[in-house]
Amino acid sequence: MQKKRHLRPSDLHGISRLAATAFGLAVDLVEEFHGALAGALLRIPPVGAITRLAYRTVRGSGAVLHGCVYALLPPHDGPATREDLSSEQREAVLAALNGLLGDHLAASGNPLQIRMRLRVDGKALLLDRQSLASSAPRPGARLLILMHGLCRSDLQWRRRGHDHGQALARDLGYTPLYLSYNSGLHISSNGQELASLLETLLGEWPVPVEDITLIGHSMGGLVARSAVHYGQLAGCEWTGRLKHMIFLGTPHHGAPLERGGNWLGAVLGRNRYTAPFARLGHVRSAGITDLRYGNLLDQDWHGHDRFEHGRDRRQPVPLPGGVQCYTIAGMLGAKPGDLRGRLLGDGLIPLDTALGSHWHGLHSLAFPRSHRHVAHGVHHLDLLSSAEVYERIRVWLAQPS
Repeated sequence: MQKKRHLRPSDLHGISRLAATAFGLAVDLVEEFHGALAGALLRIPPVGAITRLAYRTVRGSGAVLHGCVYALLPPHDGPATREDLSSEQREAVLAALNGLLGDHLAASGNPLQIRMRLRVDGKALLLDRQSLASSAPRPGARLLILMHGLCRSDLQWRRRGHDHGQALARDLGYTPLYLSYNSGLHISSNGQELASLLETLLGEWPVPVEDITLIGHSMGGLVARSAVHYGQLAGCEWTGRLKHMIFLGTPHHGAPLERGGNWLGAVLGRNRYTAPFARLGHVRSAGITDLRYGNLLDQDWHGHDRFEHGRDRRQPVPLPGGVQCYTIAGMLGAKPGDLRGRLLGDGLIPLDTALGSHWHGLHSLAFPRSHRHVAHGVHHLDLLSSAEVYERIRVWLAQPS
């Protein structure tokens, strides 16, 4: 058995390219700040021809150094390297990096980018009938697709010795498949790709599929909603087999941390001295900025400056008809009336947002009362390991359709 590696040659190539980009951004920041400081405080011309030449020279030296380092790296092993050689630590770092910078990695063709695929035990499934028959764990008629959140990986569904997918396979006979995706891309882009992926899966699955259940943690729930929307628009057959959707700590109406970061960027951008630092915030991924209000569709962001401090432009996307939809919210407070829990929710996602409630009727999600659950004393990540949360999921899915 081959030992799993923490680092691949392609990782070194990707890190080298990221370092070169970071160096260029740092030089740009220093040059811009230098101009603002010199012009306003020192009363000298902001940046003259000689100064601009100096900065170009620094950038050029950085490019030369990067070229030298790149030439010394081992051969690029490409994205098709066997995934069973990848360690859990490497997967976690890649997932976090893709969550933060995933759109840049994809646009630049960086080998560190994660490409969407379905996996089992960290190994990608080949979506053809013969391969699925041999690689999928006991291919059954009830498919369970689990979608991780921002900066997370499919391997991280196992937490504190528990995995909702494996437990549901044991207790209810589901076949669990785990989605791995670049959480730094727009949610709508991931939703459309997932809709297409599930259609391919349905057509190649070795046995007839009776029902499909989607479980999404955090951002994964938004990707699931987007996929169903686009799948129904395209007339995908898999949406007709979809029976259940379960959301765990999903920011249906956005995350306060991204709204706070957007507000801070707007404040810094108004001052000539702090504006260069505000632009550092523009490095964050499209997936993160989609979490400001919970964008699901292309039209929610297309044609707009995603870093602009603006209003909620989302198009309403109701829960799909004919599908049993459930939502679970974590709450740090130990009691229902705990003010701390009401304000902080699970520590990342407010209670009302996770339950789908919204002051605007068109955005409010119509979860029946019996399809909502609040887990007290449970942090955002503990939604993955809580015995109370699992039991609620199991009871819901065990009910006759």
